[in-house]
Amino acid sequence: MALHPVISDVTDRIVARSEGPRRRYLDTMAAAAADGPRRAHMSCSNQAHAYAAMGGDKDALVAEKTPNIGIITAYNDMLSAHQPFETYPALIREAARRAGATAQVAGGVPAMCDGVTQGQTGMELSLFSRDVIALAAGVGLSHNVFDTSLYLGVCDKIVPGLVMAAATFGYIPAVFLPAGPMTSGLPNDEKAKVRQKYATGEVGRDALMAAEMASYHGSGTCTFYGTANTNQMLMEFMGLHLPGASFVNPGTELRDALTVAGTERALEITALGNDYRPVSDILDEKAFVNGIVGLMATGGSTNLVLHLPAMARAAGVILDLQDFADLSAVTPLMAKVYPNGLADVNHFHAAGGLQFMIGELLGAGLLHDDVKTVAGDGLSLYTHEPKLTDAGISFVESDGKSHNDKILRPAADPFQKTGGLVQLTGNLGRGVIKVSAVAPDRQVIEAPARVFSDQEAVKTAFRNGEFTGDTIVVVRFQGPKSNGMPELHGLTPTLAVLQDRGHKVALVTDGRMSGASGKVPAAIHVSPEAADGGPIALLRDGDRLRLDATSGTLECLDSLDGRTPADADLAGNGTGVGRELFKAFRENVGLASEGAAVVV
Repeated sequence: MALHPVISDVTDRIVARSEGPRRRYLDTMAAAAADGPRRAHMSCSNQAHAYAAMGGDKDALVAEKTPNIGIITAYNDMLSAHQPFETYPALIREAARRAGATAQVAGGVPAMCDGVTQGQTGMELSLFSRDVIALAAGVGLSHNVFDTSLYLGVCDKIVPGLVMAAATFGYIPAVFLPAGPMTSGLPNDEKAKVRQKYATGEVGRDALMAAEMASYHGSGTCTFYGTANTNQMLMEFMGLHLPGASFVNPGTELRDALTVAGTERALEITALGNDYRPVSDILDEKAFVNGIVGLMATGGSTNLVLHLPAMARAAGVILDLQDFADLSAVTPLMAKVYPNGLADVNHFHAAGGLQFMIGELLGAGLLHDDVKTVAGDGLSLYTHEPKLTDAGISFVESDGKSHNDKILRPAADPFQKTGGLVQLTGNLGRGVIKVSAVAPDRQVIEAPARVFSDQEAVKTAFRNGEFTGDTIVVVRFQGPKSNGMPELHGLTPTLAVLQDRGHKVALVTDGRMSGASGKVPAAIHVSPEAADGGPIALLRDGDRLRLDATSGTLECLDSLDGRTPADADLAGNGTGVGRELFKAFRENVGLASEGAAVVV
């Protein structure tokens, strides 16, 4: 199938926009690669320090004839998705030894759980943790003794931060190893119902706690299709995972075999062999277009609209919100995974998962097949799925079928003809809205504004019975300069209750929502933010606002001329729970529309 003209045009536009930065990036990577294996240029003293704790691997390291893997791990016990990584380094080292090579944990990176910090002060560090992760991974790899790298990370800010680091060290190969989703627990829609009942006082905290514990019950990624699982999709669409690796449960033989296979592949693609695949060659304009198409086709997390521009910039590729909007307009929504449907990611994987989707999108001309991946040349390799045999992993062509058309549909007969994301523009700035879970009759709303400066004030107004009709709730001073741009996922149950009461309700904010946001229309990432002189700072209670996801507009219908911007007291945002350490981040962060980054 010929490439769809919009896919071609958007790619060409990105290539042209990125010409200077991309060329400088590739020249830098080529110069670094030309130096050859890193260890060869180090003094004996340097190397002795690096190998001192390596025991029986020392001779192989000194000989410099076989590759040395640098492992960057986000392991901790706080994230269920990352707990399985505790055993990965031992498994990787043993697999490397069997291949006559070596592996070292180069460094660990912080990895916070947004589920724990949701609605708490610590969430104000969450977005900035992405850039800290990139910095920490850079410190680990700066020891410069590695011929290839493995990245152990799954969740929200972790994978984007690791990709930023991998791109910066793009002259060496990089393979990403996931841990997989936890097994299915309490259905996500049942959990959501209990949350809404708790918000209205129909059930108490005991019932809420029981529902939450039954949903988040073991090791692995949370099973809804939020940012963590969107990340895993992205790594396959961009060719950084092995095919079919994303959604295999932890603690299974297949999961361990995929970790071993990923290690072996990382060794095969170094400059010491004959299939050198530096990650700088993989992370090109086509790879990012493929990733955005995957985001739209699956109805993935809006957080990736923040992360992808930052990830791309690290590789010299410049993305714009218009790229997301144009690709969304021609990409069919093929998946229904909670919060866009009732299924979880385990059901999605069993129904055919990413292999089915990639095959369908390639067949429709909506993906670039002519790309480099860690598995080899061509995205068509990712229509194969891993099978466990006596000899190890075998990758076989999937059957190309959806095994449940309530979860997965073909590109020619999708759930919706366009993707799940729309760019919004107007006199309030630029933002985005995820519409894949929003009913068509709720995608246009014109209503008076209620303006707040934090989400707790919204909840207080709700408890006081102040919302009695159609309302557009504005929550401002929630952008990266204000307080680090915490997720406002805690508003979802409250707004959903109002919507279920028959009111037309929407959210407008310069903050962000979780990948778990769903049926309530939410204009998010409004940029410039209130703390950066954005028009959202001019709004007042009662202003008539219009959010139109069908035309991509976000407008205040009343005149904003001559108004003085609101001046929120942000003094309290700078202290407590580590916020003092991030003052320089708040002062230097870029626009949300450009990725809200500090280090790229």
